[in-house]
Amino acid sequence: MSADSGRGVHRARKRFGQHFLVDAAVVHAIVEAIGPREGERLVEIGPGLAALTGALLARIGHLHAVEIDRDLAARLRARYAPERLTLHEADALRFDFAALAGPGEQRLRIVGNLPYNVSSPLLIRLLEFRACVRDQHFMLQREVVERIVAGPGTRDYGRLSVLLQAFYEVEHLFDVPPQAFDPPPKVESSVVRMRVRDDRLRRDPAPLQQVLAAAFAQRRKMIRTTLLPWLEARGAPRPPLAGTLRPEQIDLAAWLSIADGLAAASTGKR
Repeated sequence: MSADSGRGVHRARKRFGQHFLVDAAVVHAIVEAIGPREGERLVEIGPGLAALTGALLARIGHLHAVEIDRDLAARLRARYAPERLTLHEADALRFDFAALAGPGEQRLRIVGNLPYNVSSPLLIRLLEFRACVRDQHFMLQREVVERIVAGPGTRDYGRLSVLLQAFYEVEHLFDVPPQAFDPPPKVESSVVRMRVRDDRLRRDPAPLQQVLAAAFAQRRKMIRTTLLPWLEARGAPRPPLAGTLRPEQIDLAAWLSIADGLAAASTGKR
């Protein structure tokens, strides 16, 4: 349950969901997928023992990093000069990523080996910063990545699939085995690329989140007994969908249309 950081042994902390990436080939593959360039604003979430941090800094002159573990933060400060690594000792779930965006149209590129115990809440939290983000490359539990990229009519298609595909172009890049980490997790991992959809920057995620929560709370039930009555109670128009459909059978375009109807109904009541 430990890894050598070069300054003694750091024991992985279960409460932070720590599994440190130690496979150099995997690190190289991630950096190649990111393709960092000098002058870009990169932010790493959870640098840990700096496997990815060091590889990124070999390609660019400066990196921002957000680390919640104070012991790891101290090690990172001792290892890297502040002009190379700007370290933010903070919880990524509460961090203001917009504060790191560059002047003009210089947007962030966010990367990281995310703790599996907070990955879904963090992905949803990052939605509010998408106007200042260009793309995201994350290591996640493979099951989560499969949900993110799933299409309608599949077992993995759900709230997370629809919500993230509404605002990002998502791509499952490659899988990573447990032995690439110390300690090895009990699950397979995958790397996902998420490019922000600029055509939907003005869209408010809230109506879509509300609709998805109402529909997928009982995902095996037909929408005539769940979603349709819920929409009617809020004065939203009935979508042109068969009442016998289940939530996982409805495609992204239809979900966006339903959310637009709810948003219009809510605005009309004000």
